[in-house]
Amino acid sequence: MLNPSKVQGFLNFFGVWDPSLAFVMGGGIIVNAIGYYFVLKRDKPLYAENFALPTAMNIDKNLVIGSAVFGIGWGLAGLCPGPVISNILIQPQDAVTFLIIMFFGLYLGRRMRKKSTADE
Repeated sequence: MLNPSKVQGFLNFFGVWDPSLAFVMGGGIIVNAIGYYFVLKRDKPLYAENFALPTAMNIDKNLVIGSAVFGIGWGLAGLCPGPVISNILIQPQDAVTFLIIMFFGLYLGRRMRKKSTADE
């Protein structure tokens, strides 16, 4: 799924829809669920004293805004951070541009978060 047109084809509900990304996601969910099940049957992780699982259950403004920005960027670029690392070898000109913009966005987001917590 390193090809941005696959992602954009999956998100194109009103044109020529490409469902192949759903199969990749489904396969990933199945493999992860099986691994998650077997790992959590252990008393503790191999290299830690206990499991550090997320406990937060609240949906707040930052989560919704961050998810929306990620989704919009993913839909427009057809890339997300993981595949971009692999794409550096396949399409370096697109991947490097994306990485620069992504790091700028991370920097901007961190500054905005510091400013919003300082205002509270």
